[in-house]
Amino acid sequence: MEWTVFKLVAWTETYFKKHGIDSPRLTAEILLGFCLGIRRLDLYLQHDRPLEKQELTRFKALIHRRINHEPVAYITGEKGFFESRFQVGPGVLIPRPDTETLVTTTLDLLAREPENVKTILELGAGSGAIVVSLAKAAPQNRFFAGDISKAALDTARKNAGQAGMPNICFFKGSWFAPLSPGPVFDIIVSNPPYIPTSDITGLAPEIKDHEPVFALDGGRDGLDCIRKILSCACDYLVPGGHVLLEIGYDQKHKVMAFAKTCPGYDTIACVKDLTGHDRVVHLKKKID
Repeated sequence: MEWTVFKLVAWTETYFKKHGIDSPRLTAEILLGFCLGIRRLDLYLQHDRPLEKQELTRFKALIHRRINHEPVAYITGEKGFFESRFQVGPGVLIPRPDTETLVTTTLDLLAREPENVKTILELGAGSGAIVVSLAKAAPQNRFFAGDISKAALDTARKNAGQAGMPNICFFKGSWFAPLSPGPVFDIIVSNPPYIPTSDITGLAPEIKDHEPVFALDGGRDGLDCIRKILSCACDYLVPGGHVLLEIGYDQKHKVMAFAKTCPGYDTIACVKDLTGHDRVVHLKKKID
């Protein structure tokens, strides 16, 4: 049997369906396009193209990786986020569409005073998707980003370089630990781990078996890291500075309640994502 692009996509879609793989058609197209080094659109422009033996062998290996629930982003080595594509790989959290709300909320904040240079810190940089997206959209500002993972920082630096943003200052360490307290930052942003520990085992195998658990596990109630950040952020913010945190869709009330116990904040709000879920907590430091 001669395997053309069209026949192979159709067969792979059916095979993925039988194995319970999400978005089987899209996944088949992405993996075959990656295997052949062409865009998804070109698969249809070349639908009757027969595959060579070595191409079939490479594609078969990709199929087996996906059947074993390896994330598509790890297989292809990249993930689209906001307006760019970012390198990702094992040990680095894959950026999600929900997190784009954190980027757009921060950019809306920066747009209110476009003439003023702001100093912005991201905690838990991961792939660098957030800080690089912010730096590309608002390059007149100063950007810093930290992460505890060397693998994540190496990836973030590569992504910053590929995006033409080599001046982002990356540093290694847990949250604020590498920094000296002082009112330095105008904005602090973070997508911290916020999944309760007991929920980790119930996640899809693509997540629990492949993505870094330390970037997901937020402790017993999911709020350990959020509490650490909110407890310390005021020591690093200028008066009137802002902290924006991504949260779980059902964590708004608990996060807000904790924020009210922190004496440094006087403005508390929550921003919904495009699906209508509470997604970003936005706090403002009091101006003495």
